[in-house]
Amino acid sequence: MMSEPAAAALLVCDADAVVEGGRGVRFAVSAFGDDGTGFVVRYGGKVYGYLNRCAHVPIELDWNQGEFFESSGLYLMCSTHGAIYVPQTGQCAGGPCKGGRLRPIAVHEEHDKIYWQPDEFVKAPPVSI
Repeated sequence: MMSEPAAAALLVCDADAVVEGGRGVRFAVSAFGDDGTGFVVRYGGKVYGYLNRCAHVPIELDWNQGEFFESSGLYLMCSTHGAIYVPQTGQCAGGPCKGGRLRPIAVHEEHDKIYWQPDEFVKAPPVSI
């Protein structure tokens, strides 16, 4: 049985739009067959991408669009119930997410741009005509 070829990486934004320990950037996805958003943040000089869905309750994390970090800039935080996550792994570090983790989305930085890689669960959103 032949496997499907990997989907092409998709542009998220210019690299300088994602601030170290600060503002991230949201992007549209189709997650598990539903419309959704992913997000990319920068921490420790590296970019990380996740599905914008709390492990505690399936709602978006950001307080205002692109604001994923809590005030210290050390953890990602769900704006609704205060679940906190380690930026490098998406692992729950406290709050009601109890051992859960954010769903990672592969991202990379190249030529001053940030790209994301669709996979079998998180795909590019349908193109509207």
